[in-house]
Amino acid sequence: MKTANSVCERCGAKILDDATREVCPACLLESGLVLFNDESLAAAVDVDGDAGLQPLDGKKAARSAHHGESVPRRTKILSDFGDYELLEEIGRGGQGVVYRAHQKSLNRTVALKVIGLGPWTTERHLKSFRREVEAAASLEHPGVVPIHEVGERDGQCYFSMKFVEGGQLDEVFKREPLSIRRAVELIAKVARTVHYAHEHGILHRDIKPGNILLDKNGEPHLTDFGLARLVEADSTVTGTLEVLGTPSYMAPEQAAGNNTDLNRNTDVYGLGAVLYQLLTGHPPFAGGTTYETIRLLLETEPRQPRLLNPKIDRDLDTICLKCLEKDPKRRYSSALALGEDLEHWLKHEPIRAHHTGIFSRGKKWVRRNSTKALLVACLIALAAAIGWNVGKAN
Repeated sequence: MKTANSVCERCGAKILDDATREVCPACLLESGLVLFNDESLAAAVDVDGDAGLQPLDGKKAARSAHHGESVPRRTKILSDFGDYELLEEIGRGGQGVVYRAHQKSLNRTVALKVIGLGPWTTERHLKSFRREVEAAASLEHPGVVPIHEVGERDGQCYFSMKFVEGGQLDEVFKREPLSIRRAVELIAKVARTVHYAHEHGILHRDIKPGNILLDKNGEPHLTDFGLARLVEADSTVTGTLEVLGTPSYMAPEQAAGNNTDLNRNTDVYGLGAVLYQLLTGHPPFAGGTTYETIRLLLETEPRQPRLLNPKIDRDLDTICLKCLEKDPKRRYSSALALGEDLEHWLKHEPIRAHHTGIFSRGKKWVRRNSTKALLVACLIALAAAIGWNVGKAN
């Protein structure tokens, strides 16, 4: 398993052990764009002769982009990037930076994802980027954010996609928690989108609130197939022990680095984890560190959602926990099956999932903690023997 041994000096993001610099690729890419911007803006002012248009300082531009501050349309925040004007940063990750951009040739707003190909970029980042484009571009579904264009410019690989105005699900949720029914409706729709991807041989492997975008009508769209892989493809990544995904929404087999065991049920777990957070306000497992989160994920059971939110009924509690089973075979057999059960719940129809009683939960604990269970059994036997001897003496 590859681990982070340092953090970015600028943004604090973790840097994996195969990186070659003390800042993350996203920050280095941004620095390059800002430097390029200083020159291009100055040139633009000289050519246009517009004294009223002042070039934006590079550092100030970076701060404005990072905090999402609005700026006048005529002020270029970063730079021209071929056919695109980079307007503001709207997201970043291990693969690169996402910008709200204006595509000049078609006069439309798009989301542009850019990854630098400089010396700081590892081959692992590039492979991940290529997988994202390959996977997402092959899908045509209303619930998948479509890819417009893929290309490379000045040593930077990029692709543009539809700009979804509503924002990420986690940001929307922070502003205004969703009702239980609304949360179920959203996950039911995303589950059908995931099923479509599975039917086309693609796993997502990083389903989380940040990768679900809501449009202005509140409809969900799944994005960022950066961790997706072709189910049937012979990928070199499949055989590695590299952990791909986000710990709080990661299936146990994924957290353990068993990438050869990943299948459609892995995405079912991710859907259940997002549903759990929407219902309770917390992900199923969240430790102070990545290691602690993974330890909790592998060794403990999630608390029942209805213990955290009394408004959740037993049927919905059962659906959510079935998605989060440690054993993939005990989860829903497909994302479609999950979506249909959520739709049964919405229609007040009987669900197909079976309720899990206290004895079943106890058996799971014993299987995971056989040594502790043996110790408890010995203590009980010892206490019983002592009690029997005391009673016999009396």
